[in-house]
Amino acid sequence: MYKLTQRVQRIKPSPTLAIDTKAKKMIADGIDVVSFGAGEPDFDTPDHIKEAAIQALKAGKTKYTPVGGIPELKNAIIAKLQRDNGLVYTSDEILVSVGGKHSLYNIAQALFEAGDEVIIPAPYWVSYPDQVLLNDATPIIVPTYEKDGFCLRPEVLEKTITPKTKTLILNSPSNPTGGAYSKAALEALAKILVKHKILCISDEIYEKIVYDGFQFTSIASLNDEIKKLTLTVNGASKVYSMTGWRMGYAAGPKEIIQAMTKIQGQVTTNINSATQWACVEALNGNQDFLKTWVGEFKKRRDFIVEAFNKIPGVTCFKPQGAFYVFPNISAYFGKKFEGQPIKNSDDLSNYLLDKALVAVVAGSGFGAEGYIRLSYATSIEKIKKGMERIEKALKNLC
Repeated sequence: MYKLTQRVQRIKPSPTLAIDTKAKKMIADGIDVVSFGAGEPDFDTPDHIKEAAIQALKAGKTKYTPVGGIPELKNAIIAKLQRDNGLVYTSDEILVSVGGKHSLYNIAQALFEAGDEVIIPAPYWVSYPDQVLLNDATPIIVPTYEKDGFCLRPEVLEKTITPKTKTLILNSPSNPTGGAYSKAALEALAKILVKHKILCISDEIYEKIVYDGFQFTSIASLNDEIKKLTLTVNGASKVYSMTGWRMGYAAGPKEIIQAMTKIQGQVTTNINSATQWACVEALNGNQDFLKTWVGEFKKRRDFIVEAFNKIPGVTCFKPQGAFYVFPNISAYFGKKFEGQPIKNSDDLSNYLLDKALVAVVAGSGFGAEGYIRLSYATSIEKIKKGMERIEKALKNLC
């Protein structure tokens, strides 16, 4: 009889990966499922990035590299942070890891322990609370609201801080809502964090996918005081459509980055060597394709938001960034289909997949019951087909 640790029993499987796996199996079985589950751009990785990996393989760059990343990639990250965010870092303040999720987990391993509290605004990305729990700390979930753009208000942050508070996890633009923090909003939060000497983990993976002239600001760029308290996390997955390549990075205080590097050295060592050379090209090379991609995402966003807001009882926040919508579908709770009640977002998500052949993710997994998340990182044709099915399925509830 095997006995599993208490640690692993505290957490649950990722609901986004679970729904994506189920949808892909149904599709493989020949079922015509429209999947809005995974947060994965449908565009291919640009050719010049793929070519850099090919050339690296041909040149024999297939061996172990330094744990924290090859110097060329660290330099590319340093240049990117200065160019795009006005942030100045040195090589020993950068760690390259196996995707943004790994970067976040390295931070959790280095910082969190029993007795620590970590403030997480909800709706949140599904892995934040579980990574905290895996490292024996306590996630403190703080609700945010659609009327505030799903952004944490400074007075709420201050009221939530206790002597046990170690860190705030901030995600802008947000998965799952697409909400984003203005410079003024970040300044208000930063003032409180500096006052109480609270660390900030800033997940900025969607920074370049923003709409309607929104100006992205990295919280660490506001002043030296908040920079000393901030760990900035980013990567190649979303912006360069490199989800399978697995490259994320963290930038922050040298002592924390060194601790994270020590941990990574005992867990994964370096990330894939060819991926590193591809990411050098991604960060340093031509960025013109991004304008086209973001323009296409905006068309999809506009269509899906309008379609949801036309459905009776549904309201849908218009995202400022990322590629998700997070409609409020709670008006359909209490209704039934063939005698089966829809009690919550999980029931509705299962109903949509089983009866309408549309994969969405329940809001419960993001700490926001009453909502569902859809990724519009798919073709406009699939979005139209999926929305027609959702509208019909909701009409069939009584």
